[in-house]
Amino acid sequence: MLRQVHLAAQYLAMAGKSFLPPKADDSHTNIGFVPDTEMLETLPLHPSGLQLAFHYSDFSLKWVSDTTHSLPLHGKSHREIVTWIRSQVDGSPLTPPYRYELHYDLPYSAQGDFLFELGDPAQLQELLHLRKLGHRAIRSFLDRENLQSDICIWPHHFDTGALVPLDNGSGKSIGLGLAIPDALCGEHYFYISAYEGHTAIEVSHMPSLAQGQWRSADLKGALLPASQADAEGAIGFFQEALKAYQSR
Repeated sequence: MLRQVHLAAQYLAMAGKSFLPPKADDSHTNIGFVPDTEMLETLPLHPSGLQLAFHYSDFSLKWVSDTTHSLPLHGKSHREIVTWIRSQVDGSPLTPPYRYELHYDLPYSAQGDFLFELGDPAQLQELLHLRKLGHRAIRSFLDRENLQSDICIWPHHFDTGALVPLDNGSGKSIGLGLAIPDALCGEHYFYISAYEGHTAIEVSHMPSLAQGQWRSADLKGALLPASQADAEGAIGFFQEALKAYQSR
């Protein structure tokens, strides 16, 4: 199910690429998550507020304008989905065409003979739970530490994350979030790293953490598997790592 949702999110990212002014950091393709509606959504694609969204609970894409139109994804091909999105664009104030042209590599593709399939609704609900957990932990941490940042989903790595300059004269910034399984960890995991400019701060001599561990060789930051923490545990992990960075 993670592959299915990750691929579904690419249609949103390509809407951002198709209709929004490009940004050097690629943030025009970023996706937001709204816990109350349980949807991934694009930035507004038009001054009217038009958006393309993915709804976890009914496994569908939604074209949100004055009225909302839905496309259930189960059994749909890439061609059918792109055709549907283009049909929604045709009836909208958007003038450029919708183009599905990924500019990064993913480990899988929705093209060819791939069909979207809601194989295990329980797995989909678990992915929704993890997305809510990551968003809640990051939002609460930022609020408690009086830090300001948007919370975004980068469609390539598909992590929920934030990048925050530290307003203390140090010139440091921190990146934190909840990542999907990858070469660093075989399950969803919380992470936090700090930077001076674009260079990650070395963590090999950091004091041990009460939860999680410092990873110097690969992440150059701290990592906590999501199965080992609830929201409060994740917030504490972020706070302890931040304190260690601030003391350097």
